[in-house]
Amino acid sequence: MYVTCARPKSTTALTSTGEGRLQARRSIRGATALLSLGILACGGSDNAAADSAAGASAAAVSADGAAGAGAGVNVAMISASGQELGTLILSESAGTISVSGALRGLPPGEHGIHLHMVGQCTPPFETAGGHWNPTSRSHGTQNPAGPHAGDMPNISVGADSSVNVTVTSAAGPLRGATGLVDMDGAAVLIHATADDYKTDPSGNSGARIACGAIASGS
Repeated sequence: MYVTCARPKSTTALTSTGEGRLQARRSIRGATALLSLGILACGGSDNAAADSAAGASAAAVSADGAAGAGAGVNVAMISASGQELGTLILSESAGTISVSGALRGLPPGEHGIHLHMVGQCTPPFETAGGHWNPTSRSHGTQNPAGPHAGDMPNISVGADSSVNVTVTSAAGPLRGATGLVDMDGAAVLIHATADDYKTDPSGNSGARIACGAIASGS
């Protein structure tokens, strides 16, 4: 049976005979049934389509929000001589900031690595400011008055000058009112020697030998 969404038209002529009146009543009942089925079919279809569209829209908004909130930040690292060293990825992880990636071209040995307050990497990288320290604590995870939020474990560069970085900051978050990435950005800094985890302001980790700038709004 084919049902359209238009109002059905009666084609039955009422007569004065009993048979005619019976046929008319049957015709009206049939038309009413068809009309009800048509309303249900059309209304159901429209409602289903509207519900489907609303659901898809809500899912898209939810996906966009989730991507924006949880998206990582790629940080291109350079040496003081301008050599490209590789890329690190920063992402939020359980209230801290996870830093990972592969670097090459660094001096072999232990090196301090920290999150800094300003997204500028002009050699010798003093433009990156001090360690990210929103709670005004002292440097070092072994310092009773520490640590800075941007303090992280040392990295160990191999004899081939490469390193796979997997470290986590002392605190987070990456974005937001109290996050690392603010109006003047932020930076990742690698130092010439190991961090002793206790001495202000940077654990006696020496010169800044590599830097990666994070732009505001990243």
